[in-house]
Amino acid sequence: MSRLDELIAELCPNGVEYKTLGEVAHYSKERIAASFVDSHTYVGVDNLLPDKKGKTESTYVPNEGRLIRFVKGDILIGNIRPYLKKIWLAESEGGTNGDVLVIRKNNSEELLSDYLYYVLSSDRFFDYDVQYSKGAKMPRGDKETILKYLIPLPPLEVQREIVRILDAYSERVAELTDRLAAELDARKKQYEYYRDDLCNFTNRPDVPFLSVGELFEFKNGLNKGKEFFGKGSPIVNFTDVFNNRWMTKETLKGLVEVTDKEKELYGAKKNDVFFTRTSETQEEIGMTSVLLDDIEGCVFSGFVLRARPKTDLLLPKFCSYYFSSYSMRKDIVRYSTFTTRALTSGSKLSKLMFPLPSLAEQERIVAILDRFDKLCNDISEGIPAEIEARRKQYEHYRDRLLTFKEKTA
Repeated sequence: MSRLDELIAELCPNGVEYKTLGEVAHYSKERIAASFVDSHTYVGVDNLLPDKKGKTESTYVPNEGRLIRFVKGDILIGNIRPYLKKIWLAESEGGTNGDVLVIRKNNSEELLSDYLYYVLSSDRFFDYDVQYSKGAKMPRGDKETILKYLIPLPPLEVQREIVRILDAYSERVAELTDRLAAELDARKKQYEYYRDDLCNFTNRPDVPFLSVGELFEFKNGLNKGKEFFGKGSPIVNFTDVFNNRWMTKETLKGLVEVTDKEKELYGAKKNDVFFTRTSETQEEIGMTSVLLDDIEGCVFSGFVLRARPKTDLLLPKFCSYYFSSYSMRKDIVRYSTFTTRALTSGSKLSKLMFPLPSLAEQERIVAILDRFDKLCNDISEGIPAEIEARRKQYEHYRDRLLTFKEKTA
């Protein structure tokens, strides 16, 4: 029997009491002047976790009216963007903008901050949010919903033992993940080197170059009000293109209600190449993904461009690899515009030059780069699979430790 089992058997053999978060903690509303906050203590929404595009840094400049004070022991939860799911535990005094909820416990004799951190970061917390916010992973601005979450409250000795176990386990997982991530980073650099080398045809007189406009026909996407989304036909969205080198039927999660005419005008079909059309930074536009499946009724968003091949002499995956190569990405960014947002267009992309090697040469390049891609990105095998397995193992162990029988009256 483990030390934790012994403590539970001794101190709470009949179960533990559950209380709502609002009974054991509250939201801090204490304001702090912006002049007292520096880059080391200020925590903005973007600094909590990478967002859905991998972004971790914010260009947002805090102002005095939006800064809320936090101190060590407080827990910060992203309040606006539902994909900021993980909780962050403050290590020092500072301030945060109004897009983050600062949760402060009421009674140190009843609840440990570190224990509450692990409870709120567990999968059960997000299951609860889905139930009460009709699908959102984090209730957008719904503070009352979060305060209704039920917290198991074992004795402090049990809480301390759980924190000790999870701290140690988290540290071991983090160390291993760091090593795997370093190896993965090295593999990705190796992959990028080979991709750029294989996609360099400047000294190949046997490979003709044509303009992108000669090889592809461009089309802007569909714009609809938010009330049309959530049901209907599959749609290729910005994040689908940004996050995937190629897309399949399983990749696309978005749905939109469209007419037959809109399906005709904005249809997406197998072998279409898609580009991110507009974003906050130039580095995020012109990212490429290819649709590898025919999907009935599929359309594409106005935030992306569709490039439909005019020829059968291009392999879809070769297009994806070449458009993501360093030299092509550099040209895409160079020919984009930037005012309040970065923007590219079919007319700009049409002016770029694209090689037309033989189909056999394209197949050779694709076969080599597919192996590298699987090693670097496929979560079903290789290093990404190992990292994912460690993460799931930790989450399963954490959630088991935080599951208690409820004490009956």
